[in-house]
Amino acid sequence: MKKNKFPLTGISSVAIHTSEDNAEFSHITPIYATSTFTFDNAQQGMERFAGEDKGNIYSRWGNPTFKAAEETIAALEGFNIKDENGNPLQLRAILHSSGQAAMATLFLSNVKAGETILTHYSLYGGTQEILQKVLADAGINIIIADLRDLNVLEDAIKKNNIKLIHLETPANPTIHCVDIEVITKIAKQHDIIVSVDNTFATPYLQQPFKYGVDFVFHSTTKFLNGHGTAIGGVLIGKDISLMKTKVWKWHALLGGNSNPFDAFLLINGMKTLELRMDKHCSNAMQVANFLQNHSAVANVNYTGLKNHPDFFVAAKQMKHPGALMSFELKGGIEAGKKFIDHLQMCVRAVSLGTVDTLLSHPASMSHFGIKREERLKFGITDGLIRLSVGIENIEDILNDFEQALTGL
Repeated sequence: MKKNKFPLTGISSVAIHTSEDNAEFSHITPIYATSTFTFDNAQQGMERFAGEDKGNIYSRWGNPTFKAAEETIAALEGFNIKDENGNPLQLRAILHSSGQAAMATLFLSNVKAGETILTHYSLYGGTQEILQKVLADAGINIIIADLRDLNVLEDAIKKNNIKLIHLETPANPTIHCVDIEVITKIAKQHDIIVSVDNTFATPYLQQPFKYGVDFVFHSTTKFLNGHGTAIGGVLIGKDISLMKTKVWKWHALLGGNSNPFDAFLLINGMKTLELRMDKHCSNAMQVANFLQNHSAVANVNYTGLKNHPDFFVAAKQMKHPGALMSFELKGGIEAGKKFIDHLQMCVRAVSLGTVDTLLSHPASMSHFGIKREERLKFGITDGLIRLSVGIENIEDILNDFEQALTGL
């Protein structure tokens, strides 16, 4: 990490200037496209494997391009946060090949058979499937409950051997929000680990470590990269020793390492995070108001609208409601299909957080592997459309929506 002479005061400065040091004084972090690293002699090799020499050994275990991305993400998540002693909060990040790989490291390094993970409605489909179809088969108990109800939370803690509470807020795709601060406070009274999926919000809009959580997770594929050019995931923890030992060991042995090119794309994408998020958020608020007032729209799920049940929770812990929303058309799934088919500029695609506006149909796409009765219970109806608002000119987004909604 570059040693600045004064503390940086803005998140864009942190994103651009955190990791600039490299051996050849390159302006831009290089792509270290190598599978392995050499030793000057046998003694140096022995010292590296013993951990006495901190040099690189093998890219599955670490790479200078990975390190630059990891340092930047850790700095963003810890920006302006103090630890219990009043010092800048120190965090450790581990870059992964995908969000799912980072999620696997999070769960498997912290929970074992016979213990319980408690989480809430409605999760990204991949997260719910890894919980119910992979971890459950490994003997880990999974409880999914409405954690917006604190009585439900405390009852679950009382009746179960809960090791970890995993939060996804805002959640995918209903945009439900849970209170990070309150849930973490209760969890810590029972020595329960808390992790937060911060993918939708990014550290620009929400910083879970401010509320005492243990881990933060991102699919870096989304807003951190911002351009849809690379798959990635990251796990950030505040217990530096644990991150360097047990968590890193699980990561390395599971083989979920990133690759230098994707890390390079991520580093450069993060440099415009603040600029992009401001435009995403500005556009999203206008789109939400447009949809809410359109005669063809039955319901809009967006925490920036005062009728959303989690409006006040989101306002408490987020700088802005963000760029994600979902909505239902009065004509149901058939109207939804027609609307999506009629779009002329906005893009029909899964994923989110890219510079262009993306729309998808969760029931048939991201949540296809979730049983219908469960989807419906979580608010993921057959006709729900998820929308990731891009940074195009707002007039063009609204014009495309208006013409696609005509006649529905």
